[in-house]
Amino acid sequence: MTQPQLTRVTFTKNFGFRKELNKRVDAYFKSENIATRDNPAMYLKTLIIATWVISAWTFTLFGPPQIWLKVIGCFVLGFGIAAVGFSVGHDANHGGYSSKKWVNNVLGVTYDLIGVSSYLWRYRHNFLHHTFTNILGHDVEIHGDGLVRMSPYMEHKWYHSFQHIFILFIYTVIPIYWSIADIYLILFKRKYHSHSIPTPKPLDMTILFGGKLIWLGLFIGIPLALGYTPIQVIVGFLITYMTYGVLICIVFMLAHVMETAEFIQPHGEPEQIDDEWAIFQVRTTVDFAPKNQFLNWYLGGLNYQVIHHLFPHICHIHYPKIAPILAELCEEYGVKYNVCPTFREALVSNFSWLKYLGNKRHEEYQDVVLVKN
Repeated sequence: MTQPQLTRVTFTKNFGFRKELNKRVDAYFKSENIATRDNPAMYLKTLIIATWVISAWTFTLFGPPQIWLKVIGCFVLGFGIAAVGFSVGHDANHGGYSSKKWVNNVLGVTYDLIGVSSYLWRYRHNFLHHTFTNILGHDVEIHGDGLVRMSPYMEHKWYHSFQHIFILFIYTVIPIYWSIADIYLILFKRKYHSHSIPTPKPLDMTILFGGKLIWLGLFIGIPLALGYTPIQVIVGFLITYMTYGVLICIVFMLAHVMETAEFIQPHGEPEQIDDEWAIFQVRTTVDFAPKNQFLNWYLGGLNYQVIHHLFPHICHIHYPKIAPILAELCEEYGVKYNVCPTFREALVSNFSWLKYLGNKRHEEYQDVVLVKN
């Protein structure tokens, strides 16, 4: 994908932070004599997740006829689809799964098979979100289409006062919304905010629309062909994708929409941020539950979100080893490395921040920032 030449926001400082971090991380991989990608543990994990999803899908459709068992199957399938998104598709679409581009491309298509355009995701997430993290007007993923106020710089609406209450419902419909929005964006709107979506090649369009058809065939068409009623198919589909939606949205929120994450707006024309890009990433992102071994595996390293933003092309299997290197460097440079010790504490922080934003306007947030500084 060819990125637009104009990035619209520039980072004016260079303290040598990123250069030194890269040097130390490179030294770690050399000293351990290990590759940053093509990791056997990742291959095994991919096999486990693929078996999980295929088994859950097969059990739900062809297993015992009891409805309660099929409902459980839909929940398990939803968790499996989320695992594909967290680990396999995420690493592949970042180019962090393998050093071979074709391997990343093939596994990246798993996003299309679960309903999300890998082409649009790479632009929206890899470019806009990773470059302009938490910058309103550039980072599409904190915009929420105005329905949810995730940034203190977003206009405050009366219904935002209740967002910490209705937010979980919003999460449940996000995957379906994305799937529909993909079509609208690629055919009509062709931009995220002021950023034009790069023109897709014929192969990109084939994968996008072909993926939608296969996705609908797997989760709607085949169940209908097997004799399930339309109501049963719709309910099963909703249980599966509502589960998936809640999981992926919560994980994203815990990385960026937090009390300790910073929301930094550029100034001037052209727009500028007076910091080094790598330090900016540390300031706007939060790691959580780093000692939770299950989450380390299931979330594909997304609980090490700071590491991921700095090294998206490195397989997430390595993130726990890179974190201490970053922590040491942050201490040397006087940069605060935000880590929430547990999942529960991170969840509380996220909901507290959403509630705060629902009741505080931009001016009040600015007063708090001034006091902190």
